[in-house]
Amino acid sequence: MELLFSYGTLQLENVQLANFGRKLVGFKDSLPLYSVGQLRITDQRVLRESGKEFHPILQYTGTPSDEVTGTVFELSSEEIARADDYEVDDYQRIRATLKSGRSCWIYAAAD
Repeated sequence: MELLFSYGTLQLENVQLANFGRKLVGFKDSLPLYSVGQLRITDQRVLRESGKEFHPILQYTGTPSDEVTGTVFELSSEEIARADDYEVDDYQRIRATLKSGRSCWIYAAAD
């Protein structure tokens, strides 16, 4: 199983059911050195599944006082691939270390 840190629409039950066919169970954690901006979504599938035109997007700041709270989910490799398919090209999946010290995947602003 893989750990994925979610701070946005992947926490929504309707998005989880549409992409994974199940409601995810997770635990709270936070991601230091990042802040959250907003991204306007134009992908019709993502708009339909999330019901939201603007999605949060992680932006690396490197500032020690910046921190984003969210939920960590355990996903299979197949489910990670489904999450990759859901996220638009403005996001990139990268490894990060959470405040708890756990290593996980995050979706952050693409370079």
